[in-house]
Parts: sequence; C-alpha cells; structure tokens
Amino acid sequence: MKNSLPRLALMAAFVSLVAAGCGAADSKSTANPPAKKADVASQRHPLKGVVTGVDANLSALRVKHEEIPGVMRAMTMLFKVDAATLKAVKAGDAITALMTREAGEWRLYEVKVVPAATK
Repeated sequence: MKNSLPRLALMAAFVSLVAAGCGAADSKSTANPPAKKADVASQRHPLKGVVTGVDANLSALRVKHEEIPGVMRAMTMLFKVDAATLKAVKAGDAITALMTREAGEWRLYEVKVVPAATK
C-alpha cells in the first residue's frame, strides 16, 4: 500500500498536467486563431504605379507597379476597378491606390492620379 500511494499521486499529477496542457491548447486556438489566407488576402496594400492600359470590357486597368514589400515584386498586372475609376484614368497616368485580392481577383480601391511633376 505504501508503494502505490506515490504512484497514484504521480499519475494524478501527470493527468492534471496533460489536461491543463490540452485546455491551454484549446483556449489558445479559439482565443487567437491563426490568420486565415482570406484574412491576409483581404488586407489593402499601398500601390504606386503607371497605367499601361485600360480594358473597359474587363473593367480593369493594366498597371506597371512598384514592389509591394512583403506582398509581391514589381510587375505589370491587371487590376479590377469600379466604373468611375475606369472612366477617370488613362494609359500613361501615374497612380496611387490600395490593392487587395477579393474573390480570386486583384482589385484597386481609392485610385488617385498623381499630378505630373513640373520641371
């Protein structure tokens, strides 16, 4: 009997630690769930670039943009825009905007034409 008491206490302590560890893992995963791809993708990132083409049929602008640190390298790509933006910009315009990815498409919001620098 003397021998089994320390074993029982040791097992109880072990079970208690395991249960506490499982509870901490469960509370941690629900309290701070890992960021989902959709959450990250729906973030808006500042973009600077030059419009190289306007495609009214696709409601999109082709933009040669600078690198967006932590998101993508500099490149030329197609971005969906709203109808007002489509009418307001033209090829050759330097722009700033907020870029995001929604429903599998790259989109621009808050597009502003940057005035040409005077010499």
